[in-house]
Amino acid sequence: MTTLASVSRTTPVAGPPARFGDLLASEWIKMRSLRSTPWVIAFTVLFVVGSAAVATLSDTAARSGPAEFLPYDAYPAAGYLTLILVAGSMGALTVVSEYSSGLIRTTTVAVPARGSVVLAKAAVTAAVWTATGTIASTGSFLVSQAVLNGRHAGALITHPGVFRALVASALLAPVCALVGLGLGVLLRHAAATMVTSVFVLLMLPTMFSESNRWSADIKHTLVSAAWKRLIETWERGPDSLAYTATVPGSWIVYVLWPLITVALAVFAVRRRDV
Repeated sequence: MTTLASVSRTTPVAGPPARFGDLLASEWIKMRSLRSTPWVIAFTVLFVVGSAAVATLSDTAARSGPAEFLPYDAYPAAGYLTLILVAGSMGALTVVSEYSSGLIRTTTVAVPARGSVVLAKAAVTAAVWTATGTIASTGSFLVSQAVLNGRHAGALITHPGVFRALVASALLAPVCALVGLGLGVLLRHAAATMVTSVFVLLMLPTMFSESNRWSADIKHTLVSAAWKRLIETWERGPDSLAYTATVPGSWIVYVLWPLITVALAVFAVRRRDV
């Protein structure tokens, strides 16, 4: 005869399912427990803001005429391509570090709802990198204006296109981090994920130009190309030989890349073994 005591010893008693808030707290603890994370973020922000200062100083020194606000000084490619690389890599490491260490098995045993785990990782990653991108973007704008104000050439945030450039540069970090996270879930291998994220976010756009329609259409669907269009504070003239992306289309690219990659990641973890 089976007793109640023997049943309790052999059959684990299921606890209440983890709430999404608990998953968010868990992912936040994992992220902040990595000592390298705050240092990487701090040095990245310093580099991005510093590159804006250097670009603005160099441009104003090279101009013989009056200085003016230029988005590529406040948001230089050197700083923001670095931000793309770091954000995409750190987003990927949020996932692949657990696969490489085997911690993902413990996570999935504790929380069988794997899709919820991915969504919690995505929410924490988006929050951290939105804050990082906002600090970097605002700092870049302010430091460039500090340089230009010395020559009476600063631009207000209400200047046409300035606020859009600031927001687009701030959101570039979470967009790339979420793309990296989604690729990390899909590939589950650190080296493969890093190479793929660098190729998709940085190298692939350089393979296409805006001189041909088909090439421009492909390029305009990529994140870095969308960012470059959104920070432009001028409209290209009708005599331009390039096929220019639209501003609404570039915002759509910002939305679709993280949405699709995270959605594919959620679908993948629900369909396969760890």
